[in-house]
Amino acid sequence: MIRDSDYIDNKMMFIVKSEIRLKILTELNARPQTVKEIVDNTNMVYSSVSNNINRLELNDHVQKIDRVYEITPMTRLHFNQLMEFKKSIDVIKNFDSFWSKHKIKYLNNELIENITELYESRLIETNPTDIYRTHNNVKKQLKESKNVKGILPYIHPDYPELIEDILREDGNVELIMERRIYKGIIKQIDEGIKRKSIKSGRLKIHVLNESIELYLLICDNSMNLGLFRNDGSYDQNRILNCESKESLHWANTLFEDIKERVI
Repeated sequence: MIRDSDYIDNKMMFIVKSEIRLKILTELNARPQTVKEIVDNTNMVYSSVSNNINRLELNDHVQKIDRVYEITPMTRLHFNQLMEFKKSIDVIKNFDSFWSKHKIKYLNNELIENITELYESRLIETNPTDIYRTHNNVKKQLKESKNVKGILPYIHPDYPELIEDILREDGNVELIMERRIYKGIIKQIDEGIKRKSIKSGRLKIHVLNESIELYLLICDNSMNLGLFRNDGSYDQNRILNCESKESLHWANTLFEDIKERVI
C-alpha cells in the first residue's frame, strides 16, 4: 500500500510541478485535441506544448491516436480528483476572512467534503460607506423569491414584512429559529395571512428552545450563509452568497441536516 501511494504521489507530482502540463491536461480532459489545437486554445508556445505532451505520453498520462491526443482513463480519474482538491483549497483560501475565527460546528463531514459546491460563491461584506450591504443583498433576494427556507439567529425589522409579502403572493416559507426569535417575528405577521398559510402548509416554522449559531437563507435562485465568531457573536458584516445549482443543493443539505438534528 505504501509503494502504491508513493507511485500515485510521484505520478501526480509530475503533473502538478508544471503549469504547462496542467493546462494541457485541462484541455485534453475536456476533449481530445491535436497539438495545434492545444496551442490555439491556450496561447502557449508550440515547442513547449510539444515537449510536455511527449513527456506526458512517456509517463502514460496521454495517448496518441493518429494526430490526436487524449487523456488516459486513469489519469483522468486522478486529474479530476486533483482539480476537486484544488477547488476545495480555493474555497477555503479565497474566503479566508469568512471561515477564519468563525464557528463551523454545524457543517457535517458530507458538507465539508462537498465544499467545492460553493466554488462559485462571492463574499459580500459591509464597509464604512455601506454598512447595510449584506442585508440589502439579502432583502433584494427575498423580494424576488416565492420559496424560502431559512435559519434565523436574529431578528431584522424588515423580515416580518418580507415574509408576509411572500405568503401574500402564495409563496412558501420554512424557517428554523429559537423561541425568542419566533415570538419577535410571528407577532408582526398579519394574523389572517399567518393562519391561512400555516393551514395550507405554506408556512412552516420549527421552534427551538435553544439558540443555533448559524445563519442560512435559501431563496429561489441563491443561498446565503452567515457564521458566528468564536466568541459567540453573529458576524453580520459578511455573508457567503452563491447562485449555482450546486450551492443550492449544498445549502438544502445543510438545512435538512440541521432540521433533522435539532427538531
